[in-house]
Amino acid sequence: MAAKSTKYYVLTGLLSILPLAATYWIILSLFQFFSRPGAKIVEFIFTDKVPQYIPQLAGFILTILFIYFIGIFVSNVLGKRVYVWFENILSRIPVVNSVYRTIKQITTSLSGPDRQAFKKVVFIEYPRKGIWTLAMVTGESTNEKGDKYYHIFVPTTPNPTSGYMLYVPQRDTHETNMTIEEGLKIIISGGMLAPKINILELNDVAE
Repeated sequence: MAAKSTKYYVLTGLLSILPLAATYWIILSLFQFFSRPGAKIVEFIFTDKVPQYIPQLAGFILTILFIYFIGIFVSNVLGKRVYVWFENILSRIPVVNSVYRTIKQITTSLSGPDRQAFKKVVFIEYPRKGIWTLAMVTGESTNEKGDKYYHIFVPTTPNPTSGYMLYVPQRDTHETNMTIEEGLKIIISGGMLAPKINILELNDVAE
């Protein structure tokens, strides 16, 4: 009993600390990543005349300012042309072009102008009848008979940037009151953050 109790408390403590430790590690890693380029410049200019933490802090600020000005440059006509020219060069390099294209698709889907592409969250019977899947509506259309369809994106777990595109009759979907953020949170967590009560009923499954 004592061994089981000890194991329980150790596991509980670990699960309590893990989110904090992971958050600290991610923030620290991002800070070090962004501060490193600018810190080297500051260290080169001032050598050993400043405290050790100054180059990192100044380097972080310099790097963020550099990214800011890059954003301004890429937003104008000349910057866009240079950016496209640079992308064309990368597209001709084997391996590099595949890696860059994949990362570009992910960043575009998360922060580009199409980030509002998801209109609503619905349930559909997929991949077979009786199994319900959370999906995102990206658009609507009608066929020649006037039947209304949803353009459905079914994200994969835990990476919602990949998935399947389906045309589903609107009558075969179940509307939800979830926001896009709530739906993505459920998908990314693998259902662990899903509400205890869902809108699905056994009658619907039986049909």
